[in-house]
Amino acid sequence: MKKNMGSADRIIRLVIAALVAVLFFTGIIKGTLAIVLLIVAVVFALTSLISFCPLYPLIGLNTGKKEN
Repeated sequence: MKKNMGSADRIIRLVIAALVAVLFFTGIIKGTLAIVLLIVAVVFALTSLISFCPLYPLIGLNTGKKEN
């Protein structure tokens, strides 16, 4: 699995995941929307930690450093 995410992309995903987690655990978002957003936040956090997004190769995107 080749890394395809750059630092900025990883940081943005982690910030979004943290924001959703805070909104969920403080009760600001509730119900089905909260569960869906929490699942998306977990996926964002996991992809940030491993620096690989499985959707990027499908659309031909790579935000990581270019290799020589």
